[in-house]
Amino acid sequence: MSMYKDPEEMTPAERWTIASTVVFGAFMAVMDTSVVNVSMPHMMGSFGSDLSAITWVATSYSIAEIIMVTMSGWWSALLGRKNYYLASFALFTIGSILCGTATTFPQMIIYRVLQGIGGGALIPISQAILRETFPPAQQGMAMALYGMGVVLAPALGPICGGWLTDAWGWPWIFYINVPICALGMLLTMRFIHDPPYLRRGIRSVDWLGIGLLTVCLTGMQVVLERGNDENWFESSMIVWWTVATCVSLVILIFWELRSKEPVVNFRVLKDRNLVLGSIIGLVFGVSLFGTTFVLPQFTQRILGYPAFESGLVLAPRALVLLLCMPFAGWAFQRVGAKPLLLAGLGIIILAYYQLMQLSTTAGYLDLIPPLIIMGVGMPFMFVPLSTVSLMTVDKSQMTDASSIYTLTRRVGGNIGYSLAAVLLDRGEAIHRVYLTEHVSRLSQATQEFLARTVDALIAKGVGSVHATQLALGLLEQRVMRQATMLAYNDISFAFGCLFLLLLPMIFLLPGRAAIRAVTGAKKK
Repeated sequence: MSMYKDPEEMTPAERWTIASTVVFGAFMAVMDTSVVNVSMPHMMGSFGSDLSAITWVATSYSIAEIIMVTMSGWWSALLGRKNYYLASFALFTIGSILCGTATTFPQMIIYRVLQGIGGGALIPISQAILRETFPPAQQGMAMALYGMGVVLAPALGPICGGWLTDAWGWPWIFYINVPICALGMLLTMRFIHDPPYLRRGIRSVDWLGIGLLTVCLTGMQVVLERGNDENWFESSMIVWWTVATCVSLVILIFWELRSKEPVVNFRVLKDRNLVLGSIIGLVFGVSLFGTTFVLPQFTQRILGYPAFESGLVLAPRALVLLLCMPFAGWAFQRVGAKPLLLAGLGIIILAYYQLMQLSTTAGYLDLIPPLIIMGVGMPFMFVPLSTVSLMTVDKSQMTDASSIYTLTRRVGGNIGYSLAAVLLDRGEAIHRVYLTEHVSRLSQATQEFLARTVDALIAKGVGSVHATQLALGLLEQRVMRQATMLAYNDISFAFGCLFLLLLPMIFLLPGRAAIRAVTGAKKK
């Protein structure tokens, strides 16, 4: 006998217990995307790998996770959603334990793939369960709670990873998952139940769809995460993966639209709100994950912060996000989606404008105001976006729609990493050329700098010839530091412009009256 209860029949305590349960899984899966970033230098020493190779610790997890995110609807139909959710939780936990025990680089890659296979389903299924647990009038608060998990996790990842690595060693960034996941599994077994309207059973396995999806998403991940290191299309590997990705994507779309039991249900994209929300969510992912990558890099390279302190830079944004998410859910129920989205858009653009003003003399206090402003703006975008995107999707297709919505945000995150890396490399080169045009022995400022530096070095006992060489080296170092700083400012400018491009799409989303009409219809 099914233990499932209709949302209207649940008590508030039952709803919030289910909500807290599923947020466990989403939070852990998202955080493990970024938690390893600050630990990679330590892993390089343990495995004897270089920086180019060790990045596969993050890439392998992302590839496996993003494939399973996309296939969550299909696997839920095959195994039953609760069974699949529990199996994913268990595999994620086992993968975490194995990652902590890895002694060789190949072992680590295999275990991270297992962990990613387990973590992929936790994100979209958590969102689908939340949408089904709360009645229409409380959807904003449900998405606020979901946002506290999936938006907060990338910001907390570098902080937790840095502290655990410094205090206990890098294996503990994986071991810490075990007790939290065990609690999440126990709560899932007790409180989560499948609703009767979910699609059940698969009569035939879409092997071609699975193969095409695997090639497409693997190729996309490799191109985005490895492209900059391989000089993009100067590398034959990147060219071949790009071709394989594009060809497999085109064939996959045509094949899945004709298939009776598709592994990816593209038919849900008939819903206009889902399409618009997914596009806006992609840009939101670029911003969220892009700044999560850029800011710790900036503080380490320009300001000289150690790993843990560079992770702490994101703490103000994380704290404000946590505090503002419930308020955004409350505000959504009263003013609708468009005003909140426009407010969030303006606030985030203002934050990027302030980040553009940073210089090499910036300190922690200079970073706090723009990050706090960004932390205020992000909930005002995330909550209405997550709510409206899935608002008009049929409940029986909620897991499929949530998978596609989650996929676009994850793809946006990967684009954010890649875009930031490209803009940084290109920006450094361009600004260095510009700055060196103004650095010449005929320049009075250059002559004064070299004279002061040489005198200071000679005063410390350095020979005059060697002091001159060192002074020139220090001048080059200063030029590169300024060029890098200007490149980071360019990244903030580019991310801010991306949000400006979203303005027309926001006006295409349903207004307050339309949202009330839909929620009212669903109540009846």
